[in-house]
Amino acid sequence: MKYIYLLVTILTVYTASAQIPDGYYDSATGTGFTLKTQLKNIIDDINDGNGQVFHSPVGYNDLWDVYETSDVRPDGKVWDMYSACNFTFVVDQDNGSGGGSECDKFNREHSFPRSWFGDNSGLPIFTDAFHVIPADKKVNGTRGNLAYGEVQSANYTTLNGSQIGSSSITGPTGNVFEPADEFKGDIARGYFYIATRYEDLISGWEANDTDGDSMLDGSSNRVFEQWALDMLYDWHIQDPVSQKEIDRNNAIFNAQDNRNPFIDNPQYVFDIWQSVLSVEEFDANVAVKIFPNPVNGNEVTIISNKDLVAEVYNVLGKKVKVQNISANQKKLNISGLSQGVYLIRLESENGSTTKKLVKQ
Repeated sequence: MKYIYLLVTILTVYTASAQIPDGYYDSATGTGFTLKTQLKNIIDDINDGNGQVFHSPVGYNDLWDVYETSDVRPDGKVWDMYSACNFTFVVDQDNGSGGGSECDKFNREHSFPRSWFGDNSGLPIFTDAFHVIPADKKVNGTRGNLAYGEVQSANYTTLNGSQIGSSSITGPTGNVFEPADEFKGDIARGYFYIATRYEDLISGWEANDTDGDSMLDGSSNRVFEQWALDMLYDWHIQDPVSQKEIDRNNAIFNAQDNRNPFIDNPQYVFDIWQSVLSVEEFDANVAVKIFPNPVNGNEVTIISNKDLVAEVYNVLGKKVKVQNISANQKKLNISGLSQGVYLIRLESENGSTTKKLVKQ
């Protein structure tokens, strides 16, 4: 069903936006797939005629150097999203041998597999650091070309909890790879970037690989099959932009001269794909989601196609706030609430649903 959609946005989390060049997104004025094309033109490798070239691809070997600023943990080790290793730059990078066990070597993982785009090394996507990530060599090889998904029964679990196994979602072909929860949003925003940056090519990639075909719908606008789009959107919301991603976005911008718009402005995902998203149906035909949790700010944004009444209760069951939410984007002010756990009851003419909210 199309849905009453509740989106909670941390309004103060995107503090690194000061590093976005002035006017970078000025031409992103549309909605839906028009907005997607506008963003594609901003981050594409096009010379604007005034000496400004967007997305200057780096060489494949140069990615090792890029990672030293884009994927470095606070302790100076490699930030690997597939395993729980303590890789040292240069020393532990793939040299053509090793990788028979986790934490032996790390290499360059095409999170959007090479076979999916025809393994064409002449395309910028081959070395695009927004999706070519440092990853444990063993796990990378075990994943192979599998689609991302959610695992029902795992036959392999990595040291950080990523899994390979049968899909719990109807749609994927064969086994899928499910990253650890803390990195699902990173992966999703990388895929939304791919769908946008390579909008002019991606419709022709559907038949290149069976696993790719299970995720891609053969279009240049929606790009993803329904199951994949809904899953990636859930990951995007459930695992919001972190400081790690903000720092990575800035580092890659310094290396290849373009940015991931969905890290700079996560709202773009909803603005582009809202007409084709679907969510599960809750009791009384009221479909809502509250993300992210916990909340650090003093306002949450509610997007709904119906009028709602929001009632907020503390853990003792006492009603501490009531606010009417009209059928368009509105703010729910939670500045008067102290830190703690709350229940938010949302009621519409069709029924009600209750969700937990944590304020830090």
